[in-house]
Amino acid sequence: MKYNPIEIDAKWQKYWADNKTFAAENNSEKPKHYVLDMFPYPSGAGLHVGHPLGYIASDVYSRFKRHQGFNVLHPMGYDSFGLPAEQYAIQTGQRPEDTTRVNIDGGVDKEGKQIAGYRKQLDKIGFSFDWDREVRTSNPDYYKHTQWIFIQLFNSWYNKDADKAEDISTLISIFKKEGNATVNAVCDDNIVGFSSSEWTSFSSDEQQKILLQYRLTYLAETEVNWCPGLGTVLANDEIVNGVSERGGYPVIRKKMTQWSMRISAYAERLLQGLNDIDWSESIKESQRNWIGKSVGAMVSFNVLPTTNNQQPATISVFTTRPDTIFGVTFMTLAPEHPLVAEITTPEQKAAIEAYIEKTAKRSERERMADVKTISGVFTGAYAEHPFTKEPIPVWIGDYVLAGYGTGAVMAVPCGDERDYAFANFFKGEQGMPSIKNIFANVDISEAAYGSKDNVEIANSDFLNGLNYKEATQKAIAELEKLNQGTGKTNYRLRDAVFSRQRYWGEPFPVYYVNGLPQMIEAQHLPIILPEVEKYLPTEDGLPPLGNANVWAWDTKTNTVVNTNLVDNVTIFPLELNTMPGWAGSSWYWMRYMDAHNENEFTSKEALAYWESVDLYIGGSEHATGHLLYSRFWNKFLKDKGFAPTEEPFKKLINQGMILGTTAYVYRLEGTNTFISKNKIGDQNVQPIRVDVHFVNSSDELDIEKFKAWREDFNSAEFIFDENGKYIVGREVEKMSKSYYNVVTPDDICNEYGADTLRLYEMFLGPLEQAKPWNTAGISGVFGFLKKLCRLYFDDNGLIITNDEPTKDNLKSLHKTIKKVAEDIESFSFNTSVSQFMICVNELSAQNCHSRAILEPLAIVISPYAPHIAEELWSLLGHTTSIAAVAFPTFEPKYLVESSKEYPVSFNGKMRFTIELPLDLTKEQIEEIIMKDERTLKQLDGKTPNKVIIVPGKIINLVG
Repeated sequence: MKYNPIEIDAKWQKYWADNKTFAAENNSEKPKHYVLDMFPYPSGAGLHVGHPLGYIASDVYSRFKRHQGFNVLHPMGYDSFGLPAEQYAIQTGQRPEDTTRVNIDGGVDKEGKQIAGYRKQLDKIGFSFDWDREVRTSNPDYYKHTQWIFIQLFNSWYNKDADKAEDISTLISIFKKEGNATVNAVCDDNIVGFSSSEWTSFSSDEQQKILLQYRLTYLAETEVNWCPGLGTVLANDEIVNGVSERGGYPVIRKKMTQWSMRISAYAERLLQGLNDIDWSESIKESQRNWIGKSVGAMVSFNVLPTTNNQQPATISVFTTRPDTIFGVTFMTLAPEHPLVAEITTPEQKAAIEAYIEKTAKRSERERMADVKTISGVFTGAYAEHPFTKEPIPVWIGDYVLAGYGTGAVMAVPCGDERDYAFANFFKGEQGMPSIKNIFANVDISEAAYGSKDNVEIANSDFLNGLNYKEATQKAIAELEKLNQGTGKTNYRLRDAVFSRQRYWGEPFPVYYVNGLPQMIEAQHLPIILPEVEKYLPTEDGLPPLGNANVWAWDTKTNTVVNTNLVDNVTIFPLELNTMPGWAGSSWYWMRYMDAHNENEFTSKEALAYWESVDLYIGGSEHATGHLLYSRFWNKFLKDKGFAPTEEPFKKLINQGMILGTTAYVYRLEGTNTFISKNKIGDQNVQPIRVDVHFVNSSDELDIEKFKAWREDFNSAEFIFDENGKYIVGREVEKMSKSYYNVVTPDDICNEYGADTLRLYEMFLGPLEQAKPWNTAGISGVFGFLKKLCRLYFDDNGLIITNDEPTKDNLKSLHKTIKKVAEDIESFSFNTSVSQFMICVNELSAQNCHSRAILEPLAIVISPYAPHIAEELWSLLGHTTSIAAVAFPTFEPKYLVESSKEYPVSFNGKMRFTIELPLDLTKEQIEEIIMKDERTLKQLDGKTPNKVIIVPGKIINLVG
């Protein structure tokens, strides 16, 4: 019999599916272990060999935990809403739901493209997923619960005294009893005080508007990244160099009324929670920086009246350096700051408006990253220093962001490099005074002094002679006396925009009465995404749902009805925006716990059993997006009694990227002649990427395939090596269709089998590091699996014996048991594969075919190569799956050496070796050595001056 991986893979994949081998129980006496992968977005391009890396690692770990007796939940699903599917639908005239379904299940799309399908590709690799729990975020039975969570957020506020989210009814109760004077909440900044009697006197609409200022999800006018080309708002991480990551369209800053999530309420808890989870320090640091905790003071500067503005205005500034208050030389507002239009003088109006228009085209991320470009415009207005009462010029500059802090800074050039650069750039211009130095014995002629250490404050009235801490406390105390400042902790983390002007996303469960949002009651969910003919915004700029004919809410029948029936009496317009891509991914791990529950997002019993994810594997690119939002939602659900734990993911591992090995051909400039890499010399050539499938493992190009690839290459001529071969160049780059270096897992599985792919990906290097793919290395792993099989069977069948294992057999096996168990627990999968190879080589050399050795070996290798392990287990006579068989126990006694092969030296030169028991004393060893014939021959009748013996190491006869 021969190793036929294609037949074996199909056989056992069918067996696992038919027998639901990997189905997890929601109530088991076994200890639980929840292993999760970041679920994929199902694009039409399908998987390349880089995508399964993390899935294979999590699968190895899941299978190992089953062998250890755990009830393992290892699910998979699809993050199937989002912009890419919609863009593809617009370009090809297809429905996003159709392309998404084909991308998952496989088939032929409307354009006639054959789509492999994520599900088929994943099955082909032999993952131990519990497919009965599959979720798709775009399915109504899933997003029904996303809508429900949104409603819970809307009906909640954050009580800072209790440090948790509470039902909005508790806030209303406080308002009725005592107004809002004592309410300590995370809320909008512009809250107006009111008494209980005033609250009672407010109309229902007025009350609703006030509550919107406190709700955890709320409507507000927000500065957003607007992409006209895509017709939607984009998150910061969807913008690269001022254009959309998808499509490369320009992005501008624009004010829009948007749904937002008050994630800022959880800033401190998100920060502190990082201390309790087993994540890499790099990911934790990314989140700490994103949250950006700063301790300082809020300071109010009164704006001096100008000829066009006599209304009192105040600029609020958050500063981490109140000790430098006397060093304020100018102030800078974000171009989007609401006061800009109000305080700008007529003389400066044109310059200010031009600057605002220009900066609107730069994303916040671009402005934050660009520390070299200095730009700004003087408003013509002045603010008053709270202590000296001196006028301070007010500028605008795009290095200040409207969404960070208050959108204004008090510029202290002597203590801040960016302020210093700004002041020097505009030195001598109207509105830019000389830099004030408030540090004693510090030279700022060349640079600002940003250190807080060894600072003595000078030129600062009552702060003179104080150090940083003393001056900070004193400055805050004096500001509080003037009612122009107070100590405050601030966070960089801003509330998350939760609206998208797109079609392919979760509909909001919201209708509008008098322009105010109302929630649809939970029993009427889901509100299903309606059919539309066009996925672009309407002609008057409304989101695509504005094209829907049936998109209004009938409050009598509690159904969605035709939009032309809207009467604003009983039938009202529904929300036209949809939720962003991160909505469904912010809670999906909980749905896996109880995926078919129609009434609840997950039952209390399932949540109590599974609690949280024990191991989460995914990409580091989600550090400040998905991972932050999911922690936020989990903490909120914990506050409301729905989640059992504060943190969703106990341990997180970021897998590295598998890079492609691009192939290059070289065209002589100005010709259609291609020269082999080795013949280039000093000739001018144009490197051109070529499909890696035209190149063999020796880097030789298939000329005929290349010429047939593109019409302009049909008549190409070639300059070959002396051996008549065309050798391509190689370069390690990201794996991408545009680089023609994509290798699909299907190709590897079809030729070598899934176990070869799994072992090879684990063998490439440490899980968390990037590493290049080289298909040439596959054959070595395939050869190893064939060698493994030859321990069990030959061409005539099974060759297993019941012979007692030898000492060497047991040593080889138990070294492997120990090493593999330790490696899996430490996620060092690559060294496990090395150990398998060593073990099989040793057992082959020992001619071992003993059942006592090979049966446990099949179990040890099964997490990595489950198909061949199942086949070998079956051939050994077992009728049940190997998947749940106990992992072999490591026996240290088999690795204890009972004897030692000593090198015997004469005057430092080794002459022979001798095997001796390790428990012999020095005297016993010497007696044996001195009687050995080889010693007698070497000594030739002489007596050594000294016999040096180090037990377990050396024997040396001297003189």
